[in-house]
Amino acid sequence: MKIYLLNGPNLNMLGIREPDKYGSESYSTLIDRVKKHCEEKGVEVVCYQSNHEGELVDKIQEAYFEGADGIVINPGAYTHTSIAMLDAVKAVRIPTVEVHISKVEEREDFRQVSYIRSACVKTITGHGLMGYTEAIDYLIGAIK
Repeated sequence: MKIYLLNGPNLNMLGIREPDKYGSESYSTLIDRVKKHCEEKGVEVVCYQSNHEGELVDKIQEAYFEGADGIVINPGAYTHTSIAMLDAVKAVRIPTVEVHISKVEEREDFRQVSYIRSACVKTITGHGLMGYTEAIDYLIGAIK
């Protein structure tokens, strides 16, 4: 099984950016945790982060061409703005889980809109970095 883990803008700043909302653990800690979890589960994982919308769209398409079984995505601010990412997930038809570290439903009004959500099989919010491993476990269960 192969899963793509995609992170959008500013997620590389974990541990620095608003630790009251996103925690004090770094992006590298997140990636190390995800890789260890996937290794324990026998899952190949491709981790990628970009601050650029088109690069994230390219990675969603790459997941299709590389035979990925699932995608875990935290689009960051593109959650609320990117129809291009929505269209990419719809096009590839790979089971995708939307993850947000904070409880976006309890934040600013503009964060209540998720364009990508309608193309996802599940959304996990407010579980901190653990939301990523929860998403991976969900995909493992759903795909087997």
